[in-house]
Amino acid sequence: MFEFNIIAECSRTGARAGELTTPHGIINTPVFMPVGTLATVKSMSSRELEEINSQIILGNTYHLYLRPGSEIISKAGGLHKFMNWSRPILTDSGGFQVFSLAKLQKITDENVICRSHIDGSLLIMSPEWSMDMQRVLASDIAMCFDQCSELPATHEKLEEALNRTTLWAERSKEYFLSHNDVNNQALFGIIQGGTCDDLRERSAHEIINIGFPGYAIGGLSVGESHEAMYHTLDILNNIMPPNKPRYLMGVGYPLNIIEGIARGVDMFDCVMPTRNGRNGTLFISSGRVNIKNKNNAEDFTSLDPECDCYTCRNFTRAYLRHLSMCGEILGARLCSWHNLRFTVRIAEQAREAIIAGKFPEFLERFNAKFHDNPQTQN
Repeated sequence: MFEFNIIAECSRTGARAGELTTPHGIINTPVFMPVGTLATVKSMSSRELEEINSQIILGNTYHLYLRPGSEIISKAGGLHKFMNWSRPILTDSGGFQVFSLAKLQKITDENVICRSHIDGSLLIMSPEWSMDMQRVLASDIAMCFDQCSELPATHEKLEEALNRTTLWAERSKEYFLSHNDVNNQALFGIIQGGTCDDLRERSAHEIINIGFPGYAIGGLSVGESHEAMYHTLDILNNIMPPNKPRYLMGVGYPLNIIEGIARGVDMFDCVMPTRNGRNGTLFISSGRVNIKNKNNAEDFTSLDPECDCYTCRNFTRAYLRHLSMCGEILGARLCSWHNLRFTVRIAEQAREAIIAGKFPEFLERFNAKFHDNPQTQN
């Protein structure tokens, strides 16, 4: 049921165009995956996500475990039916949220003991717990339980997290193979190691030796520089299996997506498009725009004439500013709609350029045009 094929590669960079076959459809890569933390991509319906051509979305194991809980989702028949989404779903392991949101009590090789960020209730997380929950969610792609690394961190701390990530990957795979529906769900391994070259190389080799149908790059986009991120991707591009999909976790900034694609990454996800949209920060072809800036008050042009989304085809900057300034729900929806489509479209355009043999030119044009200087709010 799972198959990944490369259909075109850029001879001058590491960029690849591929097809990932899953039980709920074929995913054309490179691909950006909107994040649906609580069984919803914030403010967007399933129909609207299909309209912007979201090929696959994410669900969050930790959050869905807390609300509504595994019993309700099981009775609903899995996450697809619960949220009325017919296309592929990837679920993360819950590991990142355990370390970023929950009040950590104790972590050992055996498990993580923490308290819920919602009500303080005691939670015991482990690779086996994560595989069980993702089995209930019935996602197309599940992720191994891993220990996320904070940056900056000492080499010793990063190595400790790496060792535990490898151990948990082994346990995740063993439990997954004996308890989950392996014909309808794939398990991806996660590479850690921070920005230390030796640890990244070691983690990659250890996770690849365990063997998974796909590999994720974790522990980036957590405060390191763009240059450090790209350096790490360059290292991994030379190690990761060329015939398996590569997933850069938590990265959604347009420049990072483009540079990631140039370094062989196939899949991306991030909450940035919807979070920024709700706050009035929008991505357009020339860079970032703060729609609340007073310069937009009497601007009756499209947000981005080059964008094909519903927002840009039907509404002006002036109207979007008005909605955002008033705190109207429609403003958050229209801005999120645009940011999502803009980000999804980046991957689509990169894919088209790779297939046409023109990716280096596309990369150069995008980097020259996209300026990281948002308007200031007045």
